[in-house]
Amino acid sequence: MTAVNTAPATDEAGLARLRAEVRAFLRAELDAGSFTPAPDNWMSGFDPAFSARLGASGWLGMTLPRRYGGHERSLPERFVVTEELLAHGAPVAAHWIADRQMAPGILANGTEEQKRRYLPGIAAGELYFAIGMSEPDAGSDLAAVRTRAVERPDGSWTISGTKVWTTGAHVAHAMVLLARTDGTAADRQTGLSQFLVDLDNPAIEVRPLRSIDGAAHFNEVVFHDAQVGADALLGDRGAGWAQVMSELAFERSGPERYLSTMPLLRAWAAELRRTGATEQQRTTLGALTARAWGLRRMSLAVTIELAAGRKPDVLAAMVKDLGSTFEGDVVEAIRACADSTPYRAGGDPFARMLATGILHTPAFTLRGGTNEILRGIVARGMGLR
Repeated sequence: MTAVNTAPATDEAGLARLRAEVRAFLRAELDAGSFTPAPDNWMSGFDPAFSARLGASGWLGMTLPRRYGGHERSLPERFVVTEELLAHGAPVAAHWIADRQMAPGILANGTEEQKRRYLPGIAAGELYFAIGMSEPDAGSDLAAVRTRAVERPDGSWTISGTKVWTTGAHVAHAMVLLARTDGTAADRQTGLSQFLVDLDNPAIEVRPLRSIDGAAHFNEVVFHDAQVGADALLGDRGAGWAQVMSELAFERSGPERYLSTMPLLRAWAAELRRTGATEQQRTTLGALTARAWGLRRMSLAVTIELAAGRKPDVLAAMVKDLGSTFEGDVVEAIRACADSTPYRAGGDPFARMLATGILHTPAFTLRGGTNEILRGIVARGMGLR
C-alpha cells in the first residue's frame, strides 16, 4: 500500500514527484495482475477494491478539506493523478463520478450534514454516485427535464419521473438528481432543483440497459413516487440549473474527455516499436500524439481556471467537444492502419483492446452532452448566436 503523502505539491518538481508516485503504484498493480488496461475504463472498469486502494493512498477526495476525509491538495495535483490513471487504463469507474463532480458539488452547495454524510465515503473510495440528468424525451436538453419533485407539508419530497443513460446507477449508492420543483417544462432553466437521493429506496427502480458489447453500464432509473426527506435537497430550491452548470465544468473538461482511448494509442505505439512502423503509421501516430498534447493543454487550462474560482463553462464545452471527437478518431485511425484484426475474445491483447475501443466509440460524443449541444454553448459564449 502506498503511504499517503499529505504535503501539497506547489511547483513543477512537486508535481513530478507525485506523478512518479502514481506511476510506481500503477506499475505495482499491473505487476500484481490486479487489472488489465482497457479503453474507456473510467466508465466501464468497476473495481471497488482498486478504488479503495486509491482512497487509502490519498488519491481520492484530494482537494477536500481534511475534516471531511480529504487531503487539501490542489486541482493541478488531482489532474496529475487523474491523467496517470486514465493513460494506464485503470479501472476507476466505481468512484469516478463521485470524486469528479459530486465531491466539489456537495462541498460547494451541501449542508454540513450532507458534507459529513457523503464526503468521507467519497474520499475513501467506498461511496459511489450516479448522475440523474438525461431523460427519455430530453436527452442533452437538460432544461426540458420533466421529473418532478413535490414538497409535502412536512418538508419531505415526492419524486416521480424517469432518468435514462444513467451510468453506474445499478452499482451506485446514491444519485444527484435534477428535478423540477416549480413551474412547468416551458419555464426551462427556472424552477429546477437538485437532490441527493440514496438508491436503496424501494420506490426507485433501476433497469440496466445493455450496450452493443453486451455489458450494462447505462441504466434507466424510474422514480415511482419515491419519498425522500427534506434533507435531500442540495443547495437552494430553484438553483439547480446554476449548480448543474458549475458541476458540468468538472464533468466536461477532465482528462477523461480525451484520454479514454489513450491506452489503445499507447498499446499501438508499443506494437509499432516491436514490429516496425511504415511511414504512414509513423505519421498517423505523430499526428494523434500532437492532438492529444494540444487537448491536454486545454484541459489543464480549465483546471487552472477552476482552481482560481472562475467558471470556464465555454472552455470546458470546447474540451469535451474536441476531446470526444479525438477519442473516436484515435480508434478509427488505428483500425485503418494497424496490422491487426480486432477480436472481442481470443487474439492478442492489442486486438482485444482495439475491439473494445471500436464498440465504445459511439458513446464518446453523446455522454456529458452531445457535441451539437456543446457547440451551441460555445457559440453563445462567444456571442455568435
